[in-house]
Amino acid sequence: MIVDSDMRSKTMPKVTIVVGPRERFSHTQASLESVYRNTHYPFDLVYVDVCTPPIIRNYLNAQAKEKGFTLVRTDYYISPNQARNVGLRQVLKEAKAQYVVFLENDVVVEPGWLTQLVTCAEETGAEVVGPLTCIGKPELGVIHNAGGATYILNDVKPDGRVKRRLRQEAYLTGQAIAQVQDQMHRTQCDYVEFHCLMARTDVFAKVGLLDEGMLATREHIDFCLSVKESGGNIYCEREAVVTTDTVGIAENKKGLEELFGTNPLPDFKWYDLPYFMVRWCNAWDRASLDHLRQKWNLAEDSYFKKRYRIIGNRRRELLVKPLVQRLTFGRGHAGLEQLLNGLEQWLNDFFYQRHRSHKAKVLVTKRASGAVPDSSPVKANIRDKIAA
Repeated sequence: MIVDSDMRSKTMPKVTIVVGPRERFSHTQASLESVYRNTHYPFDLVYVDVCTPPIIRNYLNAQAKEKGFTLVRTDYYISPNQARNVGLRQVLKEAKAQYVVFLENDVVVEPGWLTQLVTCAEETGAEVVGPLTCIGKPELGVIHNAGGATYILNDVKPDGRVKRRLRQEAYLTGQAIAQVQDQMHRTQCDYVEFHCLMARTDVFAKVGLLDEGMLATREHIDFCLSVKESGGNIYCEREAVVTTDTVGIAENKKGLEELFGTNPLPDFKWYDLPYFMVRWCNAWDRASLDHLRQKWNLAEDSYFKKRYRIIGNRRRELLVKPLVQRLTFGRGHAGLEQLLNGLEQWLNDFFYQRHRSHKAKVLVTKRASGAVPDSSPVKANIRDKIAA
């Protein structure tokens, strides 16, 4: 492993990278190759393989042997936070790493990214550090997340009732790096995202493992709220750059189209479909939002109502709308889109129920043999001090 000249000290903190799924598998090779090509800081790596299709599984087997990283395979689909915990348990059990980096499997990293994250943490004492996260093609340099603000506002009503409201603001979303060069510096913030997030391993002694009640969305908000509540600091090191091959919110898509006239939708292989459908199923999305509200005793206000309304929207954006555009030669058709939305929901239900059936069979077999399942749910208890 190549080591940056300014980080050659024998006391260099040890880092383990935990790679887990975002929503697809087809970007696995590009992501993993970027890690080994562009990481000039020593690291160990734990790769959590969540039932990848054979072509990806064979690639990971070969790479694990060649590169010497730890490959952990699950017997059924699990959520991103569950996958992170599979890797995190491995890191904590070995008790060697001072830092753990959670990296999603569609992220490509730029040279020096890890060195800069560690340097930021060492110089600031931060418990959590994230990079500047871009979206689409790395050469476009369009920002998805540069850190953000999030907090709970206690809204006191005239009758004395208190409604706890979650507030969130992402910094620089949809802007090109070239347009905001004067802001490309280290920034203290309230949250960074799990596309790429580095945390001190000792922070988990304070906040526990990642909350697996957060199945599909808002995991980063929940974790960073917990870190802030424990007294920890969070930074975005904007000189460290990574790019996710995904589309997170409408502003990102609009930003790419306006800046570069390009369609930012990622490549989608049909072997990605089963996990994608489970990953973004209505049940997981809804359960995540409900759990976040219950855990932090939050009001069901406009923040949540907006997100409840768009449950399933990610599937429609990446599956239905592109198909309608192709079938209508780019003209679009509301009626056809509505029809296909209904068919897509049926297909989503099919994949979700198939996943549940397979998982149940696996668990029955494991219990009968006395084996421990790969991942058992970990849900944080509602804190007494924020209970209703």
